[in-house]
Amino acid sequence: MSPGQIPREPYDVDILRAAFPDWSLFRSDAGVFYATRRGVRLRGADIDKGLCQTVSADDAQAFVSMLEEQSRMVVST
Repeated sequence: MSPGQIPREPYDVDILRAAFPDWSLFRSDAGVFYATRRGVRLRGADIDKGLCQTVSADDAQAFVSMLEEQSRMVVST
């Protein structure tokens, strides 16, 4: 399943994990979604381009949108 095919609500963390395998995902007890890049340490140039090491959002729709946006950007090698 591609990120664009993920249902916005209700969410399923396993579907999100399958769609974004380069991220470690979880939802906190407070209901906040978090994702951190797997195996990548961003450099200053990457951060300056708008890439994030970790993202978070209060709802699944915003979370998926953030991950999709980050996935469109390329990490420098």
